[in-house]
Amino acid sequence: MKTIAVLLTVFNRKETTLRCLDNLFKQFIPQDYSLEVYLTNDGCTDGTPEAVRVQFPQVNIIDGDGSLFWNRGMWTAWDVAAKTKEYDFYLWLNDDTFLYDGAIEKLLATSQKYKDQAIVVGPTESLDKSHTTYGGRIPQKGIPEVTGCDVKCITFNGNIVLFPKSVYDSIGNMDPYYSHSGGDIDYGLTATKRGIAIYQVGEHLGACNEHPTLSNWCNPDVPLRKRWKALHRPNGQPPREIFHLESKFYGIGKATFHYFTTYLHCIFPQLWVFLGKTRK
Repeated sequence: MKTIAVLLTVFNRKETTLRCLDNLFKQFIPQDYSLEVYLTNDGCTDGTPEAVRVQFPQVNIIDGDGSLFWNRGMWTAWDVAAKTKEYDFYLWLNDDTFLYDGAIEKLLATSQKYKDQAIVVGPTESLDKSHTTYGGRIPQKGIPEVTGCDVKCITFNGNIVLFPKSVYDSIGNMDPYYSHSGGDIDYGLTATKRGIAIYQVGEHLGACNEHPTLSNWCNPDVPLRKRWKALHRPNGQPPREIFHLESKFYGIGKATFHYFTTYLHCIFPQLWVFLGKTRK
């Protein structure tokens, strides 16, 4: 029997979380596999953990205090899962991502194709199925087109990602330096740097709408004081975390350049709109 640990972190999206878990537990799981779920409750106040305990009592809930956000919440779920049992696979799943029928079976089949030595990414599309929203990533090109064939990527978004034990044994857990975003991109770049392949499955495996493209920290219609505060929030665009990521993979020069341009973008967002780099 091969085992899969599904990892999630949640905060105050009760109905969304319950729908995600409902789709997850309706998945077909091959006969020789079993699935267990580890969910970090990062200080929910809307009754999410209570509802999960009632509707899905098999879920292992780990309580946070609201300071973990996505990356450290996922780090916590992975840490607990790995210390609980030696799993054969780990599956990242965002709670705003709704798996399609057969998604886990397709992830496992793709992993087997690469001898369970590669990271497998399930691309997602918008709820209206009009376009791809998240998946593998190729620098300067974005998410590869979903054409029916697997595509080799450089890194990935963390919405639907399957990691065989071999990858965890090589890389381990996520980098806890990041609070909210960045940890998924970092993990993918780390894997590529170590020669571990990343493949995006050739079909959409779930639905997830994109987050707003224009965040408060770079929105010209938001006052500077509020933009500055939004920039430094854990779920904003903390410049020190951008610096950490880019210095780690692209060198101090590029990291320093983007560190300062991030502040310029916050202070003078109209310039980015004028240059066509940001849509207002």
